[in-house]
Amino acid sequence: MLPVATAGPLPPPRDLTVPAPGSTTARDVLSRAIGRTLRELRPLLGAHAAAAPRDAAAIDRVLGASLRDGPGPLASLLRRPHVGALVRTLRATPPPGGAALAAELRATLAFDLAHLGALPDAVTLGHLPPRIVSLVARSVARVPPDARQLVFAPGAPPPLPLDEEPFRDIEGDTVLALADNNPLAMHEAHPDKHGNAVDLGGRPVDAWIEALRGAFALVAAYLPELREEMRPYVQAIVPVGYFADRHLSASYREAIGLLYLSLHPSEMTMVEALVHEYQHNKLNALFELDDVLENAHAPLYASPVRPDPRPLAGVLLAVHAFAPVALLYRRMQEAGDPRARAPDFDRRRREIERIDREGADVLLAHARPTAVGRGLLDEIGRVLA
Repeated sequence: MLPVATAGPLPPPRDLTVPAPGSTTARDVLSRAIGRTLRELRPLLGAHAAAAPRDAAAIDRVLGASLRDGPGPLASLLRRPHVGALVRTLRATPPPGGAALAAELRATLAFDLAHLGALPDAVTLGHLPPRIVSLVARSVARVPPDARQLVFAPGAPPPLPLDEEPFRDIEGDTVLALADNNPLAMHEAHPDKHGNAVDLGGRPVDAWIEALRGAFALVAAYLPELREEMRPYVQAIVPVGYFADRHLSASYREAIGLLYLSLHPSEMTMVEALVHEYQHNKLNALFELDDVLENAHAPLYASPVRPDPRPLAGVLLAVHAFAPVALLYRRMQEAGDPRARAPDFDRRRREIERIDREGADVLLAHARPTAVGRGLLDEIGRVLA
């Protein structure tokens, strides 16, 4: 179980881009980010109590009792993106607009705590979402439209119709998610995309799992420290279609632990996307704790990756994501991996290194980092050197 870090000064990260052997930097950042979410949980739900006062009071009693017994079970739930994304989205959704989101969060917490056997007392909820997505139970529970209330009892979630196999094992704790409750999944910042709906692209589930396992295996072979870092972070991968001529991927600051990837016939394209979106997850956890750049969101600058001008936070995300990808390519070449003899392999490596250099030049010329951000930029400079 990942420990929950208490609040306190965050030291500037020294290896959050490419981990040193035995590094705990990324785990520490994630632990602190979960700690922040845990501290916010009851106040956030309390701020949305007016729409459902009885439900709010009932779940607050449960959360208070659960925390008195120790934060472990709740912290474990908040690490899961199907819970953490609801909390972080609710943070930016003032009342009364967050009423439905708060109802879903209350039901999800009760369902998951009951599944874990960690619900201290029975709780009755009357404001219910149409479904409860649970990575903990590996299921999606359908709430009947005529249900007026549900009773969640210690040891067993309420008997509800469950979707069959909405989550399929990839490796370790990581699953292929055929159900997604991220409230922001269809909010899209990229000009060439239109959201991230679940879509297998006409390919069988087994093809997705085989491709993703292959990508994880490549990371383990050539970036083993990074693969170990991924384990507490990467909880679920949502399929967003198949494309032979391009690749689409995404991640959200609010949904730490969740990656959106399309399927592509190229093994290297898949591993690039996996590493790229994982790196975004690490920075998203860091952004929970520190602004990193004082001028992160304005003004906009030309990006070496995107066709549209980007804030410096976006440039930083790109540089940070591509640095270990370039290292992967170099290590494969140095090891004489047969894949490195492909005609376009070295061209792609040089293209990635160019992107990183150009992005770093933009950052060094314009960024005003915080103390934490200075540590990160110094590390990126060392990696690129």
